[in-house]
Amino acid sequence: MVEKLQKIWVDGKLVAWDEADVHILTHSLHYGLAVFEGIRAYKRADGKSYVFRLKEHIDRLFDGCKMTMLKCEFSKEQVMAACTQVLRENKLEEGYIRPLVFVGDGAMGVYAPNNPVRTAIMVWKWGAYLGEEALKAGIRAKISSYARHHINVSLAKGKITGQYTNSVLAKREAKLAGYDEAIMLDTQGYVSEGTGENIFIVKNGVVLTPDFASSILGGITRDTAITLAREEGIPVQECRITRDMLWLADEAFFTGTAAEITPIREVDNRAIGEGKPGPITERIQKRFFDVVRGTDSSHPEWLTRV
Repeated sequence: MVEKLQKIWVDGKLVAWDEADVHILTHSLHYGLAVFEGIRAYKRADGKSYVFRLKEHIDRLFDGCKMTMLKCEFSKEQVMAACTQVLRENKLEEGYIRPLVFVGDGAMGVYAPNNPVRTAIMVWKWGAYLGEEALKAGIRAKISSYARHHINVSLAKGKITGQYTNSVLAKREAKLAGYDEAIMLDTQGYVSEGTGENIFIVKNGVVLTPDFASSILGGITRDTAITLAREEGIPVQECRITRDMLWLADEAFFTGTAAEITPIREVDNRAIGEGKPGPITERIQKRFFDVVRGTDSSHPEWLTRV
């Protein structure tokens, strides 16, 4: 349940939380054409709050707009400034930021080129996406019966609202079966990603993750984990991963803005490694949290002061 706060930014103006409404004929509500982002702000050891990799997230938001031919009425700089403004207005030291570019009401039907393109930015308090215990002990996952979108059917690199129907169905299936999360294969049977996370495995000291050309979202936390692993001297390979490679991995973990670095301890009732977070996962996770919350200042370019 999202805790109600004070303000939401809508088309350049701050409006009261309960007044941030849209018409029932909003085009994106009917046809799923909208682009969004998920961004986190953290309070670091110096007592100040920072948005993590804000520029990269807004770059990806605008990439999504380009792919879907949505013309945002605001510049990247205006959207970035609005993200920090909404955090300050709601007095959030830590929080989740959700920019959304969507097609407003007007004409109906699939083709509505003259409907207004609107932009909203909301924030809320959000802890560990899969639970605090998940960060410490890892989660149980299952291979979903739903495949990840084919790269020639949808836009794998876009955070497009309608595409997440697939993730919702996979997540529901996994939860109803008693698991914490689902893992989707691509249409060729290779490991793709979770319902809202990129996936990594570790085998013989090497970190493996599906390559960028695969049907995966170009995760910003994914990129962070790869960068930090390499800085730690851990080799990383981007390659195809099969289901049995996943089962036989020494370690596995999810990455994502919401999921952060979440260990996977079991897949399809098979323990991953020793059935608990492994040492390489823990090293990457520790380094990540020290960058976003602690005293590691090795990447000041990743931090935007609120």
